[in-house]
Amino acid sequence: MSEHEAVGVLIRRWRERRRRSQLDLSIAAEVSTRHLSFIETGRSQPSKDMINRLCDELDVPLRERNGLYLAAGYAPVHSEHPLADLDLARTAIDAVLTGHEPHPAAAVDTRWGLLAANDAMTRFLYDVPQHVREPDLNMLRVTMHPDGMSGRLVNHAQWRTLTLRRVRRQYERTADPALAELLGELESYPAPPQSAREVPGSQTDLVTPLLLDTGFGRLSLLYTVTIFGSPRDITLDEIAIETFFPADQPTRELLAHLAAPEGSTPH
Repeated sequence: MSEHEAVGVLIRRWRERRRRSQLDLSIAAEVSTRHLSFIETGRSQPSKDMINRLCDELDVPLRERNGLYLAAGYAPVHSEHPLADLDLARTAIDAVLTGHEPHPAAAVDTRWGLLAANDAMTRFLYDVPQHVREPDLNMLRVTMHPDGMSGRLVNHAQWRTLTLRRVRRQYERTADPALAELLGELESYPAPPQSAREVPGSQTDLVTPLLLDTGFGRLSLLYTVTIFGSPRDITLDEIAIETFFPADQPTRELLAHLAAPEGSTPH
């Protein structure tokens, strides 16, 4: 987003990104189509309340909302604090990560940069080469990089397809240029051979699990994503907690073994 773009241009761009018509948005935001048209063309200046209502309807991320307020001549509304300064929110994240043991879990930002991880997740990341971790440890880069965990992925082709789809969806939602760069990087990694497109037993009737070979056996993992409801801080708006669950009994037993005092670090 250019800092010199008018607020009406930005609103129109987000409306078009969300594939909403002026009529649809005006009804949802309780504003006349005429007034919305005037805002988008710069003939009318929106109030702070109007920007908030339009952004709510268009699901504009908080970071980008601040840009709209600035473009309209207002001060930014949403603060941004380091995760360590978020007190109760950080406590909640730590509680989720710790409570999910012995199964892997991690908190990531909107670009899948690692913010925090529990012990189970740390065990899977311990031998990732330093050059794959730089400049910051990115969970998708670690998983898909040729020198990362991709060599352990049994259903590499399927997971690659799912991963690229997730990044495209995230970019569509946020319009973050850094996600476009990440997508290009992930797409540049060598694709699995055509013969690897199908992996017997790699999916259930419900979801496609992550199949990962380790020195102790094969893991089959399902994942869920948790976000904060109604965030007011940009950092909270961009945090997601990804939790992995065993998709079968052998995986459940292996994760429990690795977490036990006599367990070892996977290799």
